[in-house]
Amino acid sequence: MEATRDNTIVIIPAYNEARAIGGVVRGVAAAGFRALVIDDGSSDDTQKEALDNGAMVVRNKKNSGKGLSVREGAGYVLDKTNYEWMIFMDGDGQHHPEDIPNLISATAGNDADIVIGNRMAETKTMPSVRYWTNRFMSWVLSRMCGQCIPDSQCGFRLIGVAAFKKMELMTDKYDIESEVLIEAAKNHLKIVSVPVRTIYGNEVSAINPVRDTIKFLRLIHKHYSVRKGSLRTK
Repeated sequence: MEATRDNTIVIIPAYNEARAIGGVVRGVAAAGFRALVIDDGSSDDTQKEALDNGAMVVRNKKNSGKGLSVREGAGYVLDKTNYEWMIFMDGDGQHHPEDIPNLISATAGNDADIVIGNRMAETKTMPSVRYWTNRFMSWVLSRMCGQCIPDSQCGFRLIGVAAFKKMELMTDKYDIESEVLIEAAKNHLKIVSVPVRTIYGNEVSAINPVRDTIKFLRLIHKHYSVRKGSLRTK
């Protein structure tokens, strides 16, 4: 089934994003989609701004991490709605809601299960440490998954509900981006990439390249050790 405006919902994990979340939600609505914000225990007005601008909101009592928010958002959709596709995007304004149609159109006429935004065509504004960390992780995951994934760490992605149901996700933090792809490969899901834009401002990233690269390598080792030989697509 192809993704459309009617069968797709946008899930936005957010932590202390009161400054930006309202604009993100409005942009999603302008593109013709419903927004579900997972407020991960914010201490600011993230929940209020999201609600005031028309989003549904699920609020965590404490901050638990992006990975858990992604899993909670998907769980809500699976348990309480009839949507067939889920778009995940960040709540800090780095992703353009205007690029959502690029993700949607990539499901037309093919059997794509996951569509990932690719920021690597224009990297002038991407911090160099993010660039090289991403390149390394994407190279490793492309080899493991048997598919070309130029921007494996992009959180702007479209996932079919049927595909998500097949995944066994355990991570709570930013390594969720990698774990989703490893699980996709294990289940022989088709991954495609489409160009998207990203705005880098003066915000302080919660991603620590050294720490998160170490976590990435541990994640790879865990999955490879347990599921050796199963990470090849048909």
